[in-house]
Amino acid sequence: MGVVERTWSWLATGAHWSGPDGVWHRLGEHLFLTAVCLAISCAIALPVAVLLGHLGKGGALAVNISNAGRAVPTFAVLVLLLLSPLGTHGSWPTVIALVLFAIPPLLTNAYVGMREVDRDVVEAARGMGMTGRQLIARVELPLAFPLIVTGVRTAAVQVVATTTLAALPGGGGLGRIITAGFRLTDTAQVVAGAVLVAALALLVEGVLMLAERLFDPVRRRTGPVPG
Repeated sequence: MGVVERTWSWLATGAHWSGPDGVWHRLGEHLFLTAVCLAISCAIALPVAVLLGHLGKGGALAVNISNAGRAVPTFAVLVLLLLSPLGTHGSWPTVIALVLFAIPPLLTNAYVGMREVDRDVVEAARGMGMTGRQLIARVELPLAFPLIVTGVRTAAVQVVATTTLAALPGGGGLGRIITAGFRLTDTAQVVAGAVLVAALALLVEGVLMLAERLFDPVRRRTGPVPG
C-alpha cells in the first residue's frame, strides 16, 4: 500500500478524529490559536497603518521596518522566546512569534491601501467640511477596504500554516498530529497532518474571500458590476 492509500486510510479512520488527541480537538486548538494571534496582530497593525496612511507620514519607515522582520525565521524567534523567561508562560512564546510574523502583511497592505485612495476624492471630501475621523471612516477606509482585507487574508493563511510550530514546544494544534507521526515514524500520519493544515489554509482563504465580497462597502453601495 502506497503513501497516498495509507494517508487516506488514516484520515478515514474514525478513531483518529475523536478524543483529546483526535483531529477535531486539534483543529479546535489550531483555530483558537490562529484567531487569537490574528486578532492581536490586527489590533496592533491596522490602527497604526490606517493612521500613518491618513497622515502620509512615517508610513514608509514603518513598512520597511516591518518587512525587515520577515527576514527573521519564525522558528528562530520562537526558539529565542522559549529560551527567555517567557518560555515558562504557556503559549505566549508561540503567540508572540506568530503575531510578529502576521504584522508585516497587515501593516503593508493597509498602509498602501490608504495611500492609494484617490487624492482628489479625499480633497473633495475635506472641502465639504469632513473632519479627519470622518475622512477615514467614510472615504479612505471604504476605498482601501479591498487591500486591507487582502492583507488580513494573507496574514491569516500564513498564521494557519505557521501555527503548526506550536507543536514543537508542546502546544496544541494540528501540528501535534505531524510531530506525533514523526515520533512514531508513521509517514501516513505526517502526510495526513500536512494535508489537514493545507486544507484548513485553503478553507480560511476561501471564507475571507467570500467575506470580502459580502462586506466590501463600495460594492454594497454600488451593487455588483454587470458582466
